[in-house]
Amino acid sequence: MADVCGVPAYETKSSPAVVSDSPITDPGSSVKSLDGTNAFLGQRKLDSKTSGALKKSSRYRSRSLSASSTDSYSSGSSSDEEHVSPRERIQKNSLGFSDFCVRNISQHAFGRREIEIAEQEMPGIMALRRRAGDDKPLKNAKIVGCTHINAQTAVLIETLAELGAQVRWAACNIYSTQNEVGAALAEAGFSIFAWRGETEEDFWWCIDKCVNAENWQPNMILDDGGDATHLMLKKYPAMFKMIKGIVEESVTGVHRLYQLSKAGKLSVPAMNVNDSVTKTKFDNLYSCRESIIDSLKRSTDVMFGGKQVVLCGYGEVGKGCCQALKGLGCVVYITEIDPICALQACMDGFRIVKLNEVIRNVDIVITATGNKNVVTREHMDKMKNGCVVCNMGHSNTEIDVNSLRTPDLTWEKVRSQVDHVIWPDGRRIVLLAEGRLVNLSCSSLPSFVVSITAATQALALIELFNAPHGRYKSDVYLLPKKMDEYVASLHLPTFDAHLTELTDEQAKYMGLNKAGPFKPNYYRY
Repeated sequence: MADVCGVPAYETKSSPAVVSDSPITDPGSSVKSLDGTNAFLGQRKLDSKTSGALKKSSRYRSRSLSASSTDSYSSGSSSDEEHVSPRERIQKNSLGFSDFCVRNISQHAFGRREIEIAEQEMPGIMALRRRAGDDKPLKNAKIVGCTHINAQTAVLIETLAELGAQVRWAACNIYSTQNEVGAALAEAGFSIFAWRGETEEDFWWCIDKCVNAENWQPNMILDDGGDATHLMLKKYPAMFKMIKGIVEESVTGVHRLYQLSKAGKLSVPAMNVNDSVTKTKFDNLYSCRESIIDSLKRSTDVMFGGKQVVLCGYGEVGKGCCQALKGLGCVVYITEIDPICALQACMDGFRIVKLNEVIRNVDIVITATGNKNVVTREHMDKMKNGCVVCNMGHSNTEIDVNSLRTPDLTWEKVRSQVDHVIWPDGRRIVLLAEGRLVNLSCSSLPSFVVSITAATQALALIELFNAPHGRYKSDVYLLPKKMDEYVASLHLPTFDAHLTELTDEQAKYMGLNKAGPFKPNYYRY
């Protein structure tokens, strides 16, 4: 694994509006792969043969506006507009710009307010914008972005533009887009292709529009999950060879980059942001510690005290979730494949079990592994009535949702992102966000945490784009400690934190530079 040389926005409360709980189009009904030979894209396809079994019930309940921060996909739009795909509508911003596709451009004022709120809680990325704005370190950079689109991401997008970059952006998740924020970015002249409740076909169409456009040759990719990277590699290989670098922030995407590298198919350098200390500790652990509770509360109104919960995976995400659930009085079980993570869980007071041992008794099942088919139909057949099932990992493959789309089961929509799946005997489970990332589909992320990740992403883009030819080969690189420390230092003033400085004698004794880095690359925080 190579190391880098050298150094140097997620969701907020939506505006009050009418919330529609009309069923979102079954993503499995009309999926077409952009490349018939693309096994990766095929992994994201749903089984169209079974999707017709999904029954739409007329039993809907509207959520109270105060409880919904992510149902903004219908904010400010009429019911007629909700049933018309944004792809079928011609929209322009106030200056006549039309190179975008969002749910409703008229929502831009609400989105702008949310971006301004997020800026107040994102000191690091805003400090980077001020410090590097005059130098324009990303001048001539043309970035294809594929991440969650919300207020915090908007702060990152506008920062990249301030640093000189041109961007085109799509969503990495069909349920996490904050529509009014997409409208605000489109109003500001950004090419945004995303809306909440896309079909799978829409999802790939939006990424394709960001990659392939008139007078547009991207030279950088900022990815979350690897979708833009793999689409460009498979469908536009000549264009992919012109890329100077890839920045990837998710476990899933990084795993796929290492697979490409191992197979000799990665022809450009890539930065693994996910395994940077600032991303792993803050976005994965501290953020998930807060957002898992928020997600479950908003979507199910569940009382946690005394509930039995099984959490699959005790990585950084799993650790954060378990801390929060244990703190609220849950009885928490852990499933793990890694003996080191399992031992950590035992020392933290959790019991390590196999899923089959507890599946009949638990009240909540949460996946956080990054793997596939962690929770299968066999498991769900054994769950107790009312069991809540959700996913905190990036990929939507952890829960085998396709296996639930059979004629013997009935799907009943309760709220946006909340479905009852009912068995013939009347028993039901509560499925959240159809197995997709629950904290971004049903809740929000703390803007401060996203600031840390966004600053790391921006610095990685600057490093790769400005690196002299030959510094980086076609491999996956880790961020250096120096860059992690710089990102952390950008956020310390918020807490009025004062770092102790080493004396010359102390620095010499420890063998350190007084300005850092202060830990070796192998150090585990």
